[in-house]
This record gives sequence, C-alpha cells and structure tokens, in this order.
Amino acid sequence: MILLTVILLLLQYRLWFSHDGLPSVLHLFRAADIQRHENAILDERNQVLAAEVRDLKSGLDALEERARSEQGMIKQGETFFQIIEESISER
Repeated sequence: MILLTVILLLLQYRLWFSHDGLPSVLHLFRAADIQRHENAILDERNQVLAAEVRDLKSGLDALEERARSEQGMIKQGETFFQIIEESISER
C-alpha cells in the first residue's frame, strides 16, 4: 500500500511539475493558438496580395491606378493639380 502511494505521488509530481508535464502542454496549446491567429492574419494578407497580382496581370485599371498614386503619372491631355494643406504650425 505504501509503495502504491509513493508511486502515485511520483506520478503526480511528474504530471504537475516536470518539464513535459501539464504546464508544458498548456503552454504548447497557448502557443499553437497564437500561431493559428498569426497564420490567419498572414493568410488574409496573402489573399489580398494574390488578388492584387491577378488585377495587375489581367487588366490595365489596377496598373493605371498604381501609376497614378505611386508614380504621380497622368494621362495625356489631363491636368495635374496638387493641393497643399496649410499645417497647424503655420496658422
């Protein structure tokens, strides 16, 4: 009976306090949840980028929009107006 009690106590100690016990398993579950959340965010970003690549490959509208917004390009015959807002410190 004493031997069984000692064995039970040793197994309980290992379950609660060893490096591969219950706290370690709970930590791994938390880390897996965090990783799943990060993967979902990255997957959403990848889907947005893939859609943008499809747009750039399939039509000129997305390419024209990028040229206008990022390069400041304009079509022939258009007039470019730049509006400069007055900053708070200049008032």
